[in-house]
Amino acid sequence: MAQKSDTKNLHVLYEDNHLIAVNKRSGDIVQGDKTGDTPLSDVVKQYLKTKYNKPGNVYLGVVHRLDRPTTGIVLFAKTSKALPRLNKMFAEGKTEKTYWAVVKKKPPRESEVLTHWLVRNPKQNKSYAHSKEVPNSKKAILAYRTLKKLDSYYLLEIDLKTGRHHQIRAQLAALGCVIKGDLKYGADRSNKNGGIHLHAGSLELEHPVKKEKIQILAPPPKDSVWDACISG
Repeated sequence: MAQKSDTKNLHVLYEDNHLIAVNKRSGDIVQGDKTGDTPLSDVVKQYLKTKYNKPGNVYLGVVHRLDRPTTGIVLFAKTSKALPRLNKMFAEGKTEKTYWAVVKKKPPRESEVLTHWLVRNPKQNKSYAHSKEVPNSKKAILAYRTLKKLDSYYLLEIDLKTGRHHQIRAQLAALGCVIKGDLKYGADRSNKNGGIHLHAGSLELEHPVKKEKIQILAPPPKDSVWDACISG
């Protein structure tokens, strides 16, 4: 579901001279696409332009993306010095990304490392998980552990080892553990806001300029299910 994005609704999690991280809402797109909706990158640029009273164009580099229905941390580079260094870190897997996912079915194990080979179908904007390598597939690895049993759902913590298209959604669906609200991957019904219960909650990396370790944390959206996940 599309929603209007503006700087008033922007939740900045971290900012310094080189980086800015925000907590993306469900429905926001990180970069412009064929929908023509205002991307998060433009909203962040406007925020910086206003905050620092900058004339002309504001530099902002897109480092990584989250799926439109997913929430959580999106990191941007504010300088041309930081961007290539961040791109290299993400490409080489030198960041630690932790997600939370709410699923209906209990996973077969309390914790496990999942390895699949994903094939992307651009027309469907969907990835299919295979148990062995097939033509045009990319290896996808994640580790999950069960954090909590809710009334009707299970909360999983996911450590993403590779960054493939719809990776968490496709791999959990292949396990039979479809994410709440994710109709594209087999959920029986959608969430009211059109989002899914997948949240990028933590990002750890070495600062590209200062060379010190930083951790960025993002609270999940406010709703009854996420509230139940973090209570107690």
